Amino acid sequence: MTTRTETARVDPPIESRDDLIAIFASGEKPVDAWRIGTEHEKFVYRTADHHAPSYDEPGGIRDLLNAMTEYGWQPVEENGNVIALTGPDGAISLEPAGQLELSGAPRENLHQTCIEAGRHLKQAKQLGERLGLGFLGLGMWPDKARADLPVMPKGRYKIMLNYMPKVGSLGLDMMLRTCTIQVNLDYESEADMAQKFRVGLALQPLATALFANSPFTEGKPNGFRSFRSHIWSDTDPDRTGMLPFVFEDGFGYERYLDYALDVPMYFVYRDGKYIDVAGRSFRDFLDGRLPELPGEKPVKSDFTDHLSTIFPEVRLKNYLEMRGADGGKWGRICALPALWVGLLYDASARDAAWDEVKHWSLDERQRLRDAVPREGLTAMTPAGESLRDFGRRILAIAEAGLAARARLNGAGDSETGFLDPLRETLASGETPADRLLRRYQGEWGGDIRHIYDEESF
Repeated sequence: MTTRTETARVDPPIESRDDLIAIFASGEKPVDAWRIGTEHEKFVYRTADHHAPSYDEPGGIRDLLNAMTEYGWQPVEENGNVIALTGPDGAISLEPAGQLELSGAPRENLHQTCIEAGRHLKQAKQLGERLGLGFLGLGMWPDKARADLPVMPKGRYKIMLNYMPKVGSLGLDMMLRTCTIQVNLDYESEADMAQKFRVGLALQPLATALFANSPFTEGKPNGFRSFRSHIWSDTDPDRTGMLPFVFEDGFGYERYLDYALDVPMYFVYRDGKYIDVAGRSFRDFLDGRLPELPGEKPVKSDFTDHLSTIFPEVRLKNYLEMRGADGGKWGRICALPALWVGLLYDASARDAAWDEVKHWSLDERQRLRDAVPREGLTAMTPAGESLRDFGRRILAIAEAGLAARARLNGAGDSETGFLDPLRETLASGETPADRLLRRYQGEWGGDIRHIYDEESF
């Protein structure tokens, strides 16, 4: 989740609606400047007893962040607490209960992306051995209740934790108990953005199924393959969902702006502090009618902050974010960007993928999205085939898109190898969640503690 490092007052004021549209338009880049940004979260636990460490305890989250500076990371503080780090590999930040996230730097190809992920995980593991910490690659804490989890000292989280229960029953679980992998991609123009948004949104249920990895709650099967995905269905209806308007004729920056302005605010950042404005209207803020800041109008970073508090399956900032996947281990951190780069960064692949889904109705898209958290790859597409069979064709399209990019590493390998974990999933029909459930019911003998041995980095 976004970490602020400066006060909004240094930003230019928003003078008109055009200033907000310009934020989206600023992301337009020629094809040769397109980059890949990969974000991945992991759960931190104490190896001695598997508890989630607090920020302050010896060898806890603060000590982990401070130790990361040994690798050249620069600390970011809030109220005297180190709450993030910046460096050549992007930024390291904390989710609300101490989940550790790398928001990777923009990379030219998937080889660089995977090297970056491996470098970060190596650093984390080296420090973890010294501090007695481990890192778990799943979509949801498999054994922790909300009450078992600490809260990190970030001002925005206090505001969000207070607001979430007012608008949904599972928002606190989203904040405290989940992890994801996310991919950020560029676009050339407004039309290119709209096409990528549509394809990404329509295919997000497939990504959710392929990466489904959250079948346990508090030590027991929860009836889902991706409970993390189900959580979003009851987090906050104002800021989540499949966004039907994306598939309407004429969709572009203006329509997404209208949507974003209608999403209630959480906070405004001023002079190093977060001001609670939860539930207020950004439209009122534009008119200088925000009760907490009477007469004051927003600046650019206020709106970029606001965009970061909107949580649809695909999100627009000045790049596009693919947000449907559960957290997972190293190979899947590389596989998710491979899937979306293959589908969206080659025009022929993008057109072929759209041909597969363009005839689906809004109701059919929603039914598939609703079915996937429980059913995974056995969910049926609107055409009446299993998501597994459908996924084989989509993966072939992604592979062709990656092959067309012809981005080779020093050994002459293309990017297509990064799809191997997804090939294996489709060949077996077994999602990561299915595999975990099979082991839980088999050799684990119903003892969830084995998951720490098998799913840690």
